[in-house]
Amino acid sequence: MATRPKILIIDDEAVVADSCSEILGDGNHEVAAASDGAQGLRMAQDFHPDLVFVDLKMPGMSGFAVLEKLREIDPTIVAIVITGFATVNSAVDSMKQGAFDFLPKPFTPDELRLITRRGLEKRSLVLETMALRREKETLREHFAAIVSHELKSPLNAVQQNLFALGAELAGRLTDDQRSRLERCSARVNDLMKLIHTWLRVMSTDLDKVRENFVPTAVSTWIAKAVEVVQPEATRKEVDIHTDLQTPLARIQGDEGTLVEALVNILGNAVKYSRVGKAVLVCARQEGDQIVVSVADKGVGIAKEDLPRIFEDFYRGKSGEAPQPGSGLGLAITRRIVEVHDGSISAESELGQGSTFVIRLPALSQAQAETDPLSLPQMGGMR
Repeated sequence: MATRPKILIIDDEAVVADSCSEILGDGNHEVAAASDGAQGLRMAQDFHPDLVFVDLKMPGMSGFAVLEKLREIDPTIVAIVITGFATVNSAVDSMKQGAFDFLPKPFTPDELRLITRRGLEKRSLVLETMALRREKETLREHFAAIVSHELKSPLNAVQQNLFALGAELAGRLTDDQRSRLERCSARVNDLMKLIHTWLRVMSTDLDKVRENFVPTAVSTWIAKAVEVVQPEATRKEVDIHTDLQTPLARIQGDEGTLVEALVNILGNAVKYSRVGKAVLVCARQEGDQIVVSVADKGVGIAKEDLPRIFEDFYRGKSGEAPQPGSGLGLAITRRIVEVHDGSISAESELGQGSTFVIRLPALSQAQAETDPLSLPQMGGMR
């Protein structure tokens, strides 16, 4: 904050508001005061404070309501609750409404200065984080433009010319020449797929994904993911079984990206499974969480690789010949799960198979109806 930090005090006790204004109005801060919640919110819109002190118990609008409205006005404002009715419950409740800290009355000038300094440090960190995120987004967009223009466009031209060359010389090529041309085309196709994956990673804009959040049926996106992977499973003679609890609460999410996340995991399970083996997809509700797991009896993952498998471009040892891939699928999956406020983990042992577990927050009955849909329990789907 290059200019003087702005502090707003919302308290119906004139003595408290005046004392805080006097202590903090030392030339290092710009201080304003309001005598009730409604006035304080109006001032917050015009004054644009960095830090707000809010009394919990005021006539009219309560401090809790003020905290909620402050978040709507500017979620980056740092709020500190001051009250003479300090209890553990009120402290917890105020934190849930977005308060940064809690200052019980009576307090000394030094206590006020200390908590003010901490609050302003928090505000600086919030603003710095936002600036870094904007810079990261700008760099990501710039890099995506470079990749798309400087790499994708020339490769498109190479791809088209290789196809035209093969068609033009059809019937005149020796077996060796045809094989070399096919290998060239295959490598170009691999590069195009890798570039597409890079662009997909860079385009996973978390804020934009959240804009598409709606109550989503778990069984629906599991069914769609299974449908996508099924042709490859059939080709490899790998069975996909499902075991879904019914009913299941819905989750708040974007169905398209959730399907993509599960396809990445299911695709790997099929890819690394041996012929005739099965992959099991389970879904359960555990408390306020939906737990989706994918278990296979494939080649497994080395213990030393497990902590890094969700990193960009990381490809661990599988104990068998390496399979083609970019090393980005699980990284994309992790990003998608995290934007849904969930977590992903994996357990594995070489030669014994792997189990991936996704945990997502479930919607309560008040937030959405329970999932009325259920996926047929496929005992030997091929």
